[in-house]
Amino acid sequence: MTHLADLSHQIVAGMTTYPGLPAPVVEDHLSFDESRRDYAPGTEFHIGRISMVANTGTYLDTPAHRYRDGSDLADLELDKVAGLDGAVIDATERAVGPEALKGVDVAGRAVLIRTGWDRYWRTEAYGSPEHPHLTEAGAKALVEAGAALVGIDSVNIDDTSPESGGARPAHSALLAAGIPVVEHLCLLDQLPAAGFQFFAVPVKVRGLGTFPVRAFALIADR
Repeated sequence: MTHLADLSHQIVAGMTTYPGLPAPVVEDHLSFDESRRDYAPGTEFHIGRISMVANTGTYLDTPAHRYRDGSDLADLELDKVAGLDGAVIDATERAVGPEALKGVDVAGRAVLIRTGWDRYWRTEAYGSPEHPHLTEAGAKALVEAGAALVGIDSVNIDDTSPESGGARPAHSALLAAGIPVVEHLCLLDQLPAAGFQFFAVPVKVRGLGTFPVRAFALIADR
């Protein structure tokens, strides 16, 4: 037997995902009332419209997010983001380094870094530069160990504090290796250390490097 765990934030009109990026606008393109002009009596439809930056909610980064010649959403193979065996790394430090990987089999797996930072979602604290992150050495260790995908339940997988100087070594190392990154995950406390499959599939858009996903896990019951 298995059960599903939803690991995605809702996208809500007006919400902030990453400080400084615009909030999504969700509105009618065609309302039920307006549609009555075009259909038989008693028949009505709604068509919505959403305007948002691609980095909204829980989203996936492809190499094109970081590199001009990188592969984008339309190039993304499904076996990179669907049905991946998963492994959870519990972050006990703000800066997650190679030591956190000790004893964890990450080869070919979706490696999800569980920090608990999602508890601050939609508060000022969520975007604080004190958020947990993956270090450059940690990212390189994941690349060398053959991780298939890396996700985190924090505002950014990289250090965004002023001390970082704007460098993004975790993104750089992972995306250079073709490893997708999923940020703004949530509810990772529902997951065991292993024994689940992970899914985070975006739409197939040519020319975009990031897009929201419905991230979820299929967990084997014991």
